Amino acid sequence: MSFSIQAGCPAVRKCESAADMADAVGEMYSSETEDAILVWNLVPVRVSYGYDLAALLDDLVPLLEEIQQAEFSGTEVFWGSDTFSAEWKIARDGDSLRIQARWHSTLGNYESLLAERGDAVVHAQVFASEWAKVLRRIVTDIDAESVQLDDDDIFLRAKALIAA
Repeated sequence: MSFSIQAGCPAVRKCESAADMADAVGEMYSSETEDAILVWNLVPVRVSYGYDLAALLDDLVPLLEEIQQAEFSGTEVFWGSDTFSAEWKIARDGDSLRIQARWHSTLGNYESLLAERGDAVVHAQVFASEWAKVLRRIVTDIDAESVQLDDDDIFLRAKALIAA
């Protein structure tokens, strides 16, 4: 497989309320806690919960909703964190997705190695289920902490994705 994610089990800090899911994630997970590991063509890339994933959520949830639609043919997404910055062009290829990435920055400075490894090709359902592991971890922690969200739109959409 050319794409997988290890969600891990990051330590959670107390968070009673937040503006939205991204803010809750930024509050709940410190920079010293365990990171998620995204594996791109056998290259492990650290993705921090409190910083990277907090910045990615508002793009990740709509992306996962989009790729699950039968008429999906392709899209582009920009991951805009300082330590996980990349442009992904995602195209449907039968039941799979071909992801062409232009890597700008990663923890550990693996951009050149990632570029050398080329495109990732992954079954669309596997892509969604790999990201769902991370969403499940976050949603479970938000629920366990009973975090009150002023804007729960992305949170409710993430819950629907992992329930499917």
